[in-house]
Amino acid sequence: MAQARPGAVSRTPAWEVSEGRVRGVEDTLATEEPLEIRLGSPGAGAPVPLAVTMRTPGSDFELAAGFLFNEGVVSSRDQVHMIGYCTDSAAGGQQLYNIVNVGLSGPAPADLPTLERHFVTSSACGVCGKATLEALRARGYGRASAGPVLSPEVLGALPGKLREAQRLFDSTGGLHAAALFDEAGELLAIREDVGRHNAMDKLAGWALLAGRLPLSASVLMVSGRSSFELVQKSLRMGAGALCSVSAPSSLAVGLASEFGLTLVGWLREGRFKVYSCPERVRVPV
Repeated sequence: MAQARPGAVSRTPAWEVSEGRVRGVEDTLATEEPLEIRLGSPGAGAPVPLAVTMRTPGSDFELAAGFLFNEGVVSSRDQVHMIGYCTDSAAGGQQLYNIVNVGLSGPAPADLPTLERHFVTSSACGVCGKATLEALRARGYGRASAGPVLSPEVLGALPGKLREAQRLFDSTGGLHAAALFDEAGELLAIREDVGRHNAMDKLAGWALLAGRLPLSASVLMVSGRSSFELVQKSLRMGAGALCSVSAPSSLAVGLASEFGLTLVGWLREGRFKVYSCPERVRVPV
């Protein structure tokens, strides 16, 4: 029997209590499933397991590509030869939808065994605060590009546009989103996932595979808070600004300030706070 492809949403029975009354209901939940990313290269034999992350099924190939890009395993589209689901030869070649093979065009990096996410990560927070500023500099991170200059009107409209585009959130209420907008506030792409870091990796994978990197003329927007790792991913993608509807962490502000990323938080109801590099926000004098 062929393995069914997991869906982005699942149905489950629940008890609903309201005004002292109890009734049985069927609820819609965001699906959370493990995804194993395997890496292969010419002459290296079978792909080897690299990492496992808990994700919402959908855009799995973008998630794998974005994860490898944000971790520094690949830096350009031409380094990715192929991406596909694993097949089980013992079961007649059926696809295993929770395992993705990524084939590189050339040899894998020599320091691959030291990759920091060589283990299961949760959808909740990934590996937060995993590197110091010095380590990022050693990996070749530089200051953000000049990037877009954003008006308060454009910024103020982003949360509503993000919310309108969150198709899966409407049915589950349990998904994070990462979106890319241009300087005029037009939505370019959005990805959703039960994990906010996965949503950003999916967006990075889309940009990588579509040849859109670096994102120097665009602004990133996330549905939750801004963490150290989300700032790191934004810098890796070449964005000049990262916005969120909630608060940033102290480490996120420090990293954004150090590398010249404009970090906007508490972006809601026409108000926001700029925590770093305010020169990209056009404010009235």
